[in-house]
Amino acid sequence: MSEGNSLINLGDLSKPAIVLIEKVSAAVGAIYEPYHVKRMARAEAEAKKINVIAKIELTEIEQRAIDRFVHQEARKQANIEQITAQAAASLPEDAKVENLEEDWVAHFFKHCDTVSDKEMQSLWARLLSGEATQPGTFSKRTVDFISTIDKKDAALFTTFCQFVWMMGEPIPLIYESTDEIYTKHGITFETLKHLDAIGLISLESLSGYVKTGFAKYAHVSYYGHPTLIEFDSDSNNKLEIGHTLLTSTGKELVSICGSSRNDDFYNHVIRKWFECGLVLSSAVINRQ
Repeated sequence: MSEGNSLINLGDLSKPAIVLIEKVSAAVGAIYEPYHVKRMARAEAEAKKINVIAKIELTEIEQRAIDRFVHQEARKQANIEQITAQAAASLPEDAKVENLEEDWVAHFFKHCDTVSDKEMQSLWARLLSGEATQPGTFSKRTVDFISTIDKKDAALFTTFCQFVWMMGEPIPLIYESTDEIYTKHGITFETLKHLDAIGLISLESLSGYVKTGFAKYAHVSYYGHPTLIEFDSDSNNKLEIGHTLLTSTGKELVSICGSSRNDDFYNHVIRKWFECGLVLSSAVINRQ
């Protein structure tokens, strides 16, 4: 961080972004102050430090302890500002930041103020932005969970989420884990077991899962691409959805994991459904 400069320039941000910065400042301490205020505060602090040092004689180990504390807190401050700046810059104009809970923000930064890896900071920033946009989207339990995963696990979950469709809720479609459509991306039975073990998915390796309660016409989508499924019966239809489900934490993280559309997989699913006798349309049709 440059001397005397905040990472955040209020003049370049929208109103929701400014409200977010104010919320973060209220929860964890000021992350933005005009330069002249910082300069005056530093000058006053330096004068007080000189007076204190004049009165006491620090041992070398005590001085090293003070230096270490200052270094650690400066690093945390930089991390807080970097995550907040990324989150603030991505907020939509209709974000409901005013409803963001201060306790949630304090809990959030308690877990991520030591995160300096750029990719993991980006994940934390998306989490903060998502909660600021629609408060209540992410639980404290999910915040706790993210603090326990490493970069490798985060990348694996991002890869997994390219196989997620929206059917009223996010539903992963892992039909056969040995199929090349999955294995060529590193999704295998072993990696699925790992995602199950860390609490992001539930794996049913034998019978698989079925989603029930579909009407005759079901609107589903894959990365914003709508598809209409037509069943034989007028109600109470079911659809095989493969061997995995997302846990509550996994569902919360789908929207911020950074995954992207896989056209080969989309076509793979459409072919499978067609072979099962379902009538499909790639456009949304208003039929009841």
